[in-house]
Amino acid sequence: MAKLNFYAGSGLDRAAHYRKNPDWLAERLSPAGGTTRLVPYWRGKHLVAGPDEAPVPVFLSPGADWWRDLALLPPVFLGVEGEISYFAVDFSSIETVETHPAITALGRFQEMRAVARLMERSIGGLYAYIRALMLWHEKHRFCGSCGSPTDIAEAGHSRRCTNPTCGISHFPRHDPAVIMLVHDGDRCVLGRQSRFPTGMYSTLAGFVEPGESLEETVARECYEEAGIRVTDIRYHSSQPWPFPSSLMLGFHARAATQDLRPDMDELEDVRWFSRDYLSSVGPGSDDFRLPPADSISRQLINCWLNGDCD
Repeated sequence: MAKLNFYAGSGLDRAAHYRKNPDWLAERLSPAGGTTRLVPYWRGKHLVAGPDEAPVPVFLSPGADWWRDLALLPPVFLGVEGEISYFAVDFSSIETVETHPAITALGRFQEMRAVARLMERSIGGLYAYIRALMLWHEKHRFCGSCGSPTDIAEAGHSRRCTNPTCGISHFPRHDPAVIMLVHDGDRCVLGRQSRFPTGMYSTLAGFVEPGESLEETVARECYEEAGIRVTDIRYHSSQPWPFPSSLMLGFHARAATQDLRPDMDELEDVRWFSRDYLSSVGPGSDDFRLPPADSISRQLINCWLNGDCD
């Protein structure tokens, strides 16, 4: 099995059969549910303690009753790990979480990408799982078919329309996107968007369109974004990317043409970079930097640099 990318691999058994078992869920969330861990969430951030350079996750116990009155949603069941069950609790209804005494006594809420790479990989996967679900709930409070309000169902893994003449169930969805490193053996193509940090170049990427295979998307996006034709398209790995709801599908592809023509609406620059040059640059500078280590883009580049993906 290929090595998991960052934000995958929470290690949980999602135990979907418990999502429709109200008695089991109620027992796990009762004050006596001593083997249950509640994972706090607030507006895209996660509760951690410890120093900035070595943060640790903060879990709550169902026995700490104060959280019940502050939760925006019923707890969302995440899964089990042995005898331990995990639920996410959304505190986004609190306006000033930075000064709330019950919260500040435990830790501080921080952005996932600021802390996940400093913690165990499984915690990064857990946080990505929670973030994706919570952002989906935030954006699907109303039925896409009739416009009526929806209610949370299946322990947070679906929402059901409250209109009795509709009653449709909605389930979390991902937006599939391809991300690919194009190379000719000794060189690779990297592009730059205007929103990137200073000096950063990354791999090409784009969303899958209806009626399109992943390989077709790779070929189309390479030509649309950089004006380059590709062949020998090979799958590498995938990565959940809840910013807000993408699933990144990573590929390598061999260039069939050499000239580059960036789409200026998508990229402000696109260039060939030699393997020797990329191997010689350090973690990054104001002049040039590679994507961050938690991204699948960086993993695609590293794989090619190591000669594992030619």
